[in-house]
Amino acid sequence: MDLRQLSALTAVHDNGSFSAAARALHTVQSNVSTHVARLERELGATLVDRSTGLLTEEGMVVVERAGRVQAELDAMASDVASMGDVVSGAARVGVIGTVGRWLVPRLVDAVHREHPLVRLVVVDATTSSLTPMVEAGAVDFAIVNIPLSRPDVSIEPLFAEDRILVAPTRHPLAAHDHVSLGVVAEHELLLPPPGTSFRDELDAAAARVGVQLTSKAEVDGMRLLASLAFQGFGATIIPSGAAPSYVGGDWTIVAIDELVPRSVGLVRRSKGLLSLPARAVHDELLSVVAEQLATRAGIHPLPDGPVPQADAPSPAPA
Repeated sequence: MDLRQLSALTAVHDNGSFSAAARALHTVQSNVSTHVARLERELGATLVDRSTGLLTEEGMVVVERAGRVQAELDAMASDVASMGDVVSGAARVGVIGTVGRWLVPRLVDAVHREHPLVRLVVVDATTSSLTPMVEAGAVDFAIVNIPLSRPDVSIEPLFAEDRILVAPTRHPLAAHDHVSLGVVAEHELLLPPPGTSFRDELDAAAARVGVQLTSKAEVDGMRLLASLAFQGFGATIIPSGAAPSYVGGDWTIVAIDELVPRSVGLVRRSKGLLSLPARAVHDELLSVVAEQLATRAGIHPLPDGPVPQADAPSPAPA
């Protein structure tokens, strides 16, 4: 097994066919086919379904491992290049959009100022999308909603962020300065889908007071949820960072009595070391967060100690 074989299989996966993989690798199709066939013989399994060009289940396992191998090779090259006085190389960071709105601009400035040879790559996505990317080595680390129950990642708590209700001004909930979850549950809401940490925590909080939240629509993305509320399509519960003061529109922020802040943390693979560029970006990120905790409304330090596990939502009483 060699890297050319893994690269060929990964290219087939990324591009959908042997011919497209060959174009992406700037080679001929026969070379790609040969590398994949040799890898299949060595592993004793079919990795690509020739009738569709799609990877088999075994092929997907190999591609996932290959991504981790490539991430370690990239980190090795960056570490060697940074053995002198200047850190250089790429650092790939994932971030949920509501946090990225205020964190990424400051992080870009800090990295450019302190480590001008580091190439910062930022991926804006949801927690449910970013966590598998961390596990696969596609990003070095990510800022996501916590807690998570994923054995292959470690969690570094960062801060807590208030949860708020955003309602169009003509919505009945907009008449309140603050409201109970019981009153909120009387209305259909725009909500994240079940299985996301934010939704599961909302459902658990509602169950504790004996009610159940009802969704008008389910959207896996806080910024889109907020945008729908800003445009009058319904009320939603979002973190405070998703409703910045500069966004105009006919909407109202309402406090919810029983909701505790959401927790945000940094996740990275449990196995393997961060490259020097990634460690440098990690340190700058912590400095940015510490600065914002002292000045930004709606975010607060997390208490010391282990990250609490999410309550399992239970059905509301009949």
